[in-house]
Parts: sequence; structure tokens; C-alpha cells
Amino acid sequence: MFKTSLHRLLLVGAALLVPAMAAHAEDPPLVRAQNAVNVLNTIEQAPDKSIPSDLLKEARAIAVIPDLLKAGFIFGGRRGEGLISVKRPDGTWSNPSFITLTGASVGFQAGVSSTDVVLVFRTQRGVDSIVNGKFTFGADATAAAGPVGRSASADTDQNMRAEIYSYSRARGLFAGVALNGGVMRIDYDANAEVYGAGITPRRIFEGGVGNVPQAVVKFRDTLEEYTSR
Repeated sequence: MFKTSLHRLLLVGAALLVPAMAAHAEDPPLVRAQNAVNVLNTIEQAPDKSIPSDLLKEARAIAVIPDLLKAGFIFGGRRGEGLISVKRPDGTWSNPSFITLTGASVGFQAGVSSTDVVLVFRTQRGVDSIVNGKFTFGADATAAAGPVGRSASADTDQNMRAEIYSYSRARGLFAGVALNGGVMRIDYDANAEVYGAGITPRRIFEGGVGNVPQAVVKFRDTLEEYTSR
């Protein structure tokens, strides 16, 4: 009897979860880039909620995932698409690579939430993993909620050992976002659409691409603006 009831609950959960995730169709790359710029502007133009200036200046990479979707009923999942730029040896920001973020969770939960996420990478280890095509939170590097406020300092945070600081602007029934177990991958299809077929993430980060669309340049320029203050 119990197994039958559980099976029915799982079927109901799947019926609720799959349409929600399917409805979250992948945005065209240039729309994704513009949405990422909007997320950065929204967070940084709120002084009491912004990312600390010193943390931004010391970042090795910054990823922005607009509209990360989390849906669940008994079990759940996450799906989002965004961009990541790395800091080059001369201190400037690279052109961004397109990325996806996926994950799963188990537990008694219900609802659908949309969350904008910004990830600040503090060490080279995480950057090296994503350059190679795949990064798993909790395995390749640890992540923790970051300190907020323009004058706040990462040095005073209890999680100062975290290799990645995460910032989220949540809407819906879930508050915040749990990243451990999530997998970030290079979105090769989106990169090919924007930069051309066969372009590797390393080539993008090292400046080996031309004719970059303005929406993508705007993402890089916005990072430059907020990390030069």
C-alpha cells in the first residue's frame, strides 16, 4: 500500500516538474547576455545588497545565471543558462563563454522558483575546471553565500574559506539557491552560434575571437565597470 502511494506521488511530482522545466526554454544567446547584464545592474545598483567591491576586484571569474529555475514535488531539479568571464593576466575581463547550470535535489518540497544567480570565483581551481568544460559544486570547489553591501569585506565572513561566493535574487516559493551537487557546463552550442563553430572556451577567454556581438561585449564591459570602482 505504501509503495503504491509513493509511486503515485512520484508520478504526480513528475507531472508537475517536467512541464515546468520544459516551459523554461533556453533563451537565445544574445537575449541571455542582455538578461545577465540586467542582473548585474540590478544587484550592483542596490548598495545594501550589492557584492562587496573588494571581492569583485579580487575575483578570478564571475558567472551570471539569469532566471535559474527550480521546481519540485518530492524530488526537484534546477536548470539555468548564463555566461562566465575570467580575469586575464593583465587584470581585464575576457569575453564570456556561455554556460548551463543543472542539478537535482530530493526531499519534501513543492513549488516553482525563479532565481537570478551571480557566482564569484575566488581561486584558480574552479576556473581551470570550467575551462576544461565541466565544473561540479562541492567537488571541484566549495560555494557559500557571499557577504553583501558595497563596503562589506569577505575577510570578515565566517565562510572565508569558500572558493566561490554565491549571490541570488529569488522570486517564487523557494528562497535562495542550493548549489552543491549542481553541475556547470560549457554551452558549446551557444558559443558556436555567437563565436563560430569549433571555438573552444580557452580561445574565447584568451581573446582569440573577433566580431563579438554588442550584447556580449556589454556583459564584459559591465564587469569592467563594477570591478574598477
